[in-house]
Amino acid sequence: CFVGTKETAFIYAVTSAGLVHSVTRSCSAGNVTECSCDLSLRHGGSASEGWHWGGCSDDIHYGMSFSRKFLDVPLKNITGKSGSGLVVMNLHNNEAGRQAVAKLMSVDCRCHGVSGSCAVKTCWKTMSSFEKIGRFLKDKYENSIQISDRLKKKLRRKEKSQRKIPIGKEDLLYVNKSPNYCVEDQKLGIPGTQGRECNRTSQGPDGCNLLCCGRGYNTHVVRHVERCECKFVWCCYVRCRRCETMTDVHTCK
Repeated sequence: CFVGTKETAFIYAVTSAGLVHSVTRSCSAGNVTECSCDLSLRHGGSASEGWHWGGCSDDIHYGMSFSRKFLDVPLKNITGKSGSGLVVMNLHNNEAGRQAVAKLMSVDCRCHGVSGSCAVKTCWKTMSSFEKIGRFLKDKYENSIQISDRLKKKLRRKEKSQRKIPIGKEDLLYVNKSPNYCVEDQKLGIPGTQGRECNRTSQGPDGCNLLCCGRGYNTHVVRHVERCECKFVWCCYVRCRRCETMTDVHTCK
């Protein structure tokens, strides 16, 4: 039932992106014998603008190639008519993850010159943090595109009125609507959110408004007893006070 959902699309994309990021970072660090820095950027730059390529640029080309071989090839080897459409969709989501890493590459520079005058700069390409890549993919997940359930080798939007709008390489695709994660369903392995602890003041995913799915929440007071203000007494033991705190705990109805 989870096959082909928005969540599945995100998992494929973030796994693919993570592999690219991890392998590429290992290459730059010199931890992999088959690769190193991006040698294609060793020479060149813009002398008139006072900068040149140098340092160690992340070799994202190797990382992307490795990811395709490791994740895509097993999918392509899957046979059978019923699975071919889903395979094409999953391959697309894999590539969307890789494209996210490539899109968010940036250029870092270091200044050289008398007293840091920056008369000449050495620049290199570097990947963004995986946190930034994750936020980018989360946005793509929120705006993922539902495609036709009549899966063929060519992917088409489900909405006929939007079929002329091209599907981008960075878009995440799904075919099946997500189940209701708010309500427990033992057959699907969904625990639901009833009884989950939530943060009353948060507007994020841990907030009671979102996590409780509009059902509201219960509040109860929890008493914590712990040792506090401990001091070493010569010789030789530790003397502590016994502190009690009362906190409000909110759980989803």
